[in-house]
Formats: sequence, C-alpha cells, structure tokens
Amino acid sequence: MKTILVFVALLGLGTDLTMAAASVDEGAKKLVTGYDFLKQHKYREARIAYEAGLQHSPANAMAHFYLGDTCRGLKDWVCAEAHYETALELDGKSSVAGLATLRRRTAKVWRLLDEGKQAITDLDPPPTTVAEAKDTLDIANKLGLDDEQRALYQLLQEKIQQRHPQVHETTASSQHQTRSMALVPTGEFTMGSAMGSADEQPEHRVSVGAFYMDLYQVSIRQYARFVEATHHDVPPDWSVMNRPQHYDRPIANVDWADAVTYCQWAGKRLPTEAEWEKAARGTDGRTYPWGNVHPTRLHATAGKEVWSNHSAVTPGGMLEEGKSPYGIYDMAGNVWEWVSDWYDQDYYKTSPPQNPTGPSTGWSKVIRGGSWGSNADGLRSAERETHVPTFRGFGTGFRCAKTP
Repeated sequence: MKTILVFVALLGLGTDLTMAAASVDEGAKKLVTGYDFLKQHKYREARIAYEAGLQHSPANAMAHFYLGDTCRGLKDWVCAEAHYETALELDGKSSVAGLATLRRRTAKVWRLLDEGKQAITDLDPPPTTVAEAKDTLDIANKLGLDDEQRALYQLLQEKIQQRHPQVHETTASSQHQTRSMALVPTGEFTMGSAMGSADEQPEHRVSVGAFYMDLYQVSIRQYARFVEATHHDVPPDWSVMNRPQHYDRPIANVDWADAVTYCQWAGKRLPTEAEWEKAARGTDGRTYPWGNVHPTRLHATAGKEVWSNHSAVTPGGMLEEGKSPYGIYDMAGNVWEWVSDWYDQDYYKTSPPQNPTGPSTGWSKVIRGGSWGSNADGLRSAERETHVPTFRGFGTGFRCAKTP
C-alpha cells in the first residue's frame, strides 16, 4: 500500500492510470522507477522505464508528460515534442497542461533548429538543401526563440552567409519550388482505356507541354510548414496526423481548395488530369505506373481495410518498384490525388488534342491514383474518380506540378 501511495503522489491524482488497491501492476512499477531515474537525471534509464510502463498504460497523460521531460533531458526533441503533445491530447486540463504546452513549443523549435543545423553543416550540401534549411530556420524564428535558441539561430545564419553566399532569397525561392520534382517532357501519350469504364473512353492521343511534377505526394511535414507559415485552417484529424512518426507520410483529409492553396503557396499548381496521367503511365500505354504486371505490396500501398490513425499509408518514396517512367513515386495507392479539372463523364469525346484542362464548370473535381484502400482496378493509371470540391477523406491527398 505504501508503494501505491508513493506512486499516486508522484504522478498526481486524477490521471488516466488506475491501479488495483491490492497490488501494483508491472506497468505502474516501471513508471515509478522511471520517475525515480528522472529525479536523478538518469535520462536513459528513465526513458527505458517509462516506455516499458506506457506499454501497459498508454493513456496515462502524466506519464507521457514525464517521458517528454526525459526526452528533453536527452535532447531528443522529436520524442519530447511527441509526448508533450500526447499528454495534452489525453488531458488538456491537467495540472501540467500549461507547462506541457510551453515545453512542446520549445521542443519543436529545438527540433527545427537541429534540422537546419544538420543540413547546413553537412560537407558541401547542395544549394537546394541549404535553401530548405533556411526555410526551416525561418519557421523556428517565427515560433519564437529564447536566448540560447536565438544564439544558435544567428550562428547558423552566419554560417549560411559565410559558406553559401550564393544562396539568396530569390534563388532559394526558385530552387525550393523545383526541388524534388521530375521533368515530364513535351509530347504525346495515350490517354484513357478501351478496357476501362465508360468515362475512360474513347482512348485517345493527347499532347501536353513540358511540366514538372512532384516526386512525392505532399507530406505531413510539408503541410505543417505551410500551416505554420500561413495559419491556414488545419484539416480534421490533424492532431493525429501531425506527429513525428507520420511526418514523411502523405497529407490526407484535405479538400480541393486546401490543395490549390498549398500549391500556390509553394509556387506551384495542381496538375491537370492529362498531365497527371502522362506522369503516371508515360508514353507506352502501360496499365500501371510500373508497367502491366498485377500490383503487389512492393508496387503500391493498397488493399488495406483500416485507417489505423494514419498508419495505413506509407512514407513517400518507400516503394522503388512502383515508380512511374519518370521516377515519380506513389502514383498508385497511398492516397488519391486531387487534380485541377472539373469532372465530366463524357469529356474524352470532345477533349482537345493538346493540353486539355477539363470542362469549364462542373459539380465535382477529378481525383486520380487510388488509395490505401483500393483494389487493383482502382490503381490503374487511367482510372477516374470524382469528389465534390469540399470533400475530405482519409484516402485523399495531392501533389503539385509546375510549368518550367
């Protein structure tokens, strides 16, 4: 009983962790041990104990807060930010909620500064990497810096000026727009499918001008920077998606206007339906981005039944065998992608042969590429689906294009 009282005193009354009065379970013992290590500044031992205890009591808000403190002591800012955030989600009115909010922001700033530092101090980083690091440091600065953080921020800015004087704001902006993009050259391709549904017919030849297409679907990390810079409204379920373990997974639950606004902010635009299909299947009339063989888990993230809090999708660039002819990833599966065109099931019958942009008006917008829940037919590059522009769903995201 003495152990129980000590544990309650340490973790606070009213937490999510409950214990039977007769005994202290193994998870509670681990959390008590973690707190003892934390008081002694034995952060590695404390982390091991807290992580073991949370396996038994994952909804204990106070334990997540203390694990955040432990990671803070280790200067593992990704870990600290994630656990402070979880503590707030589990109990936003706890006695440490205010402190958790402040420490989460501080951890986020340190994480951004570390990301910028790593990119800048690498041996001979390319200009695009330096430009991206400048963006990251600017976000950290906008969040607010304490004295120690400002000293590091100024040091990193000086290093950029000394080691990379060629990276100016104007050139950095242009490099930012086209990094991680593939050039799809001018030329014809076969659009639609004679074997597909009625809205994919007739199969026809289309010529599109050269354009750039994002190599990856827009990620949580990229969308978070957009939100931080513009204060754009976040999509539903943002608190679940915007976590360190998901940063490289594609954004989902965004509507068409969100996608348009993001691409404009990034100096780009949504691709047309014709551009999207050419980028996906190339000029040889293939069925899928990788060719004509039936999709497997090495080609596309698809055929799943449960969203699993954003874990149904995979980080961009994981599936090398699923790339399109232009080296573009995840154009089949993961999340459907908004394109700019209005939808008309009979549009292909009257579509112009050069640079078609879709009907001038309509009720719904086209989405392409299938998602984590699609079957093999839904992954075909000619497959057309549609949603009203205001639709949001766990299976819908986007990527951007750019005219050279």
